[in-house]
Amino acid sequence: MLSNPLIATVLVFALIALGEWLSIISRARVPMLLTAMVGFLVLTWTGIFPEDILEKSTFAALGGILIGPAILHMGTLIPFSLLKSQFKAVVIALGGLVVSGVLILTIVPLIFDYETAVAGIGPISGGVIALIITSEKLTELGLTSLIVIPALIVAFQGVMGMPLAMNFMRKYAMKIQHEMDDGTFIPMANETKSDEKDNASKSSSLKSSATLKLFFIFVGAAVGIALGEITPIHYSLWCLAIGITGLKLGLFESKALEKSNSFTVVMIAIIFVVIGTMADVTPGDVLSNLPSILLILVIGTFGISLGGYITARIVKWHPYKAMPVALTALFGFPGDYLLCEEVSRSVARDKEEEKVIFDELLTPMLIGGFTTVTVASVVVAGLLVQTL
Repeated sequence: MLSNPLIATVLVFALIALGEWLSIISRARVPMLLTAMVGFLVLTWTGIFPEDILEKSTFAALGGILIGPAILHMGTLIPFSLLKSQFKAVVIALGGLVVSGVLILTIVPLIFDYETAVAGIGPISGGVIALIITSEKLTELGLTSLIVIPALIVAFQGVMGMPLAMNFMRKYAMKIQHEMDDGTFIPMANETKSDEKDNASKSSSLKSSATLKLFFIFVGAAVGIALGEITPIHYSLWCLAIGITGLKLGLFESKALEKSNSFTVVMIAIIFVVIGTMADVTPGDVLSNLPSILLILVIGTFGISLGGYITARIVKWHPYKAMPVALTALFGFPGDYLLCEEVSRSVARDKEEEKVIFDELLTPMLIGGFTTVTVASVVVAGLLVQTL
């Protein structure tokens, strides 16, 4: 029965659905990926799932094809105008990653080795795509025993990052509250002008159906992958650049995969690929790599927080506002949105105050998550794996 592709797919999909449900009811405190990965390992190790269940499913094979289009989609998420208007949030997010990366590359090789440091540094920057890029290179080099490192870092990093970010955000929300009481509060200027409407009007005649929209995304991704094969630059960077440039030129719409009604299926298929990276992991692999995983998580979280604090001083932001922005590398969207919602609701004394706090927190948090998880993690992983 389990050899049937649909039944095998449903069983693995059930783990993802369970993880999503737990994430929703826990307000993202229990990451979906953590539930799916740990559940898969337990069910495989105990023999409930056959070891080749993902091969029988064949859905992971589809996910492998969709990685390029997903990266291109990331490049179309937020227009340049928004990044320019929130440059301080971008600087803070990047500052956290730089300090974290330097600390990991300095300390981890002294205790373990350089390969272990690189295996963790891309995923600690945030994102499933960084995990896949790192895992692909480790598999290519025969370092399969290290694959558990990026996989478990991605699974556990939100558990460390979200409570810490929430603590800083609550303190900053209370600071806003006091300033409102004193009459000294100045709302963050909203200088954002979206390019989405312009791009849609320029390109709607070229992409009049969901099928054509999806086709253009696949063409762009195919070009990126081809360039990755004939140049020393990783295909992920080409796909990301094509998405960003295509949005600017009007070749793609903002949120390209969502506009083609394909985003949910693409991401689920890619999660199948992520779970598949754990297929050959044994209990011994987890135990032997647990010290390095914990070290990278602790150093990475500390480095991101320290980098956020340092850059906050440089750009003249309050540390309680800046450090959560840097920490979005550890959870990204929708965790950043959920935290803003929960903090503003729990701190505010009325609906009007709740809206003010929410608006003040949301934009820099979303930009931080986009900068780290969507762009920087792909660049970091794509560049560092080439040094292995």
